[in-house]
Amino acid sequence: MAQLELILPKMGESVAEATITTWLKNEGDFIEAEESVVEVATDKVDSEVPSPVSGKLIKIISNVNDVAQVGEAIAIIETEGTNESTSVHEPVSAPVEEVAAKIETQVAAAAETVTPPILSAPISKKSNGRFYSPLVRSMAKEEGINQTELDGIPGSGKDGRVTKKDVLTYLEGGRVGSTPIKTESSTVPAAAAAASTPAVQKTAPAPSVTAAPGDEIIEMDRMRKLIADHMVNSVKTSPHVTSFVEADMTKIVLWRNKIKNSFLEKHGEKITFTPIIMEAIVRAIQDFPMINVSVDGSNIIKHSAINLGMAAALPSGNLIVPVVKNADQLSLLGLTKAVNDLATRARNNALKPDEVSGGTYTVTNVGTFGNLLGTPIINQPQVAIMAAGAIVKKPAVVETPEGDLIAVRHKMFLSHSYDHRVVDGALGGKFVKRVADYLESWDLNREI
Repeated sequence: MAQLELILPKMGESVAEATITTWLKNEGDFIEAEESVVEVATDKVDSEVPSPVSGKLIKIISNVNDVAQVGEAIAIIETEGTNESTSVHEPVSAPVEEVAAKIETQVAAAAETVTPPILSAPISKKSNGRFYSPLVRSMAKEEGINQTELDGIPGSGKDGRVTKKDVLTYLEGGRVGSTPIKTESSTVPAAAAAASTPAVQKTAPAPSVTAAPGDEIIEMDRMRKLIADHMVNSVKTSPHVTSFVEADMTKIVLWRNKIKNSFLEKHGEKITFTPIIMEAIVRAIQDFPMINVSVDGSNIIKHSAINLGMAAALPSGNLIVPVVKNADQLSLLGLTKAVNDLATRARNNALKPDEVSGGTYTVTNVGTFGNLLGTPIINQPQVAIMAAGAIVKKPAVVETPEGDLIAVRHKMFLSHSYDHRVVDGALGGKFVKRVADYLESWDLNREI
């Protein structure tokens, strides 16, 4: 018999951990290859983890509500074969740690570039029987917490693991018995050090709020907490700038009204404005490919694929962003089918991890809620996002060969938020104007 470890696989871009929600099999149950064993939840999507082999589930390592790291063993499966102990997947902890550290500790990384190096032993990944995540080790390094001090911090995670919250609680409560660690700059006069080393601005803690009599206290669910963290991180990472353009959607409205019934009858799909807008965005990205990029330190990664994320509201009120992969290779019919399929499965909590990862640009339709304008927050690690407002009738000046006229037109605002580190106003503004130009030049006789 061989004992194989069931490893928590990579669950999507920037996802380093998942919460065990339901074990579909019990210890002692036989499992077929590719049969789902456990349900897990991340900040992006809930998913099932299948077994890559057939065998008996002999031990469950991570229980329900435990948080498991990607690349970590969550169960042991016994199979026919030689008596060896191995993993059912190649270890992935190293790249996951790299990604997690890069995304979640950007502030710490920035601090390291302006502070002298600490002359102390590095923080170990494992010490006193406890595992320290890349984030915790980075925080300890930034705050000058040595190994001994870190080992003394009470951990609230699994097996006494120290979490980010534990470190923050420790720092907020005052460090007990700690001694400042000597650095290379300790021999430099204070005035000179202050002049040569920029101060690192630390984020002030959120103000405390006391509930008044009659107030209802609602605890954030897991997904809402993680969404909040991602939004705050995005604003900290990217200096946001938003440009606005009002597009005349009259031709598109008239065309859609003309073909929507025949389109449904012919293709079995409802055509909405979302795939039409996405098609225009794809064409504009092809014209301005530097919108379709990501930032990696001092490098700009220019993506070859155009993967469009579409923000979708869930029945719970939370937000998820499924991705239309290789949108530039799809026709309008293909975009329509992809949008409808992803939106339906998002509402039914049936998306796969790969379908919410890998996006290079995102569009959100705030017009769905009757909103005219929005200033969307960039979906990291992307550098831009566009919000489409509600299409409303309004009087507008129409230029004709016979002169200007006042006519009723269907108008829609486009809001384009972009990362000013790599996207300047000229590029960001030209891009959203190009999207509007493509929408306004719609062919009323287009067949599909």
